[in-house]
Amino acid sequence: MKRIPAACAFLFLAVSASPGLAQSKTKTLGPDAIVKNLYQVQNAGSGPFFQTRNRALVDRYFMKDLADLIWKDAVHAKGEVGALDFDPLYASQDPQISDFKISESGWAADAKFGPEDKAIVEVTFKNSGKKQRVAFAFDQDKSGAWKIFDIRYPDNTSLREVFASQ
Repeated sequence: MKRIPAACAFLFLAVSASPGLAQSKTKTLGPDAIVKNLYQVQNAGSGPFFQTRNRALVDRYFMKDLADLIWKDAVHAKGEVGALDFDPLYASQDPQISDFKISESGWAADAKFGPEDKAIVEVTFKNSGKKQRVAFAFDQDKSGAWKIFDIRYPDNTSLREVFASQ
């Protein structure tokens, strides 16, 4: 039987016994990394929209009040079409995406983006050959984690406005 060196065993125990370490990694994700992850899980069919199995999945990405609206819409729709009758990441019912790009976060040091606890991430792509831009507005929650506050669409409406119109 192989023996694990004492230093390696200590490191393993210290990391595995520290639940805060895993949590601090997720808290330190920047807004652009969060948007990238959101598109990946949504494109893989396991995103937070339209599902009613896992409320924590919605809370992972969105500020609580917006997460409440997304969750409520999915639950009340009961598998049918709710307020969200389009893919909220592409602002389209049947997206045909090419030339997809996520910009770096815009930070408070740049006056056009606002205070340091706010950020903007723009996503550009072509949908059926037409250039589109979707902007994600971020705030930091009480724990310091970045969360999506709103999504602004090419027609200048927002995700919050979609829910408000219902």
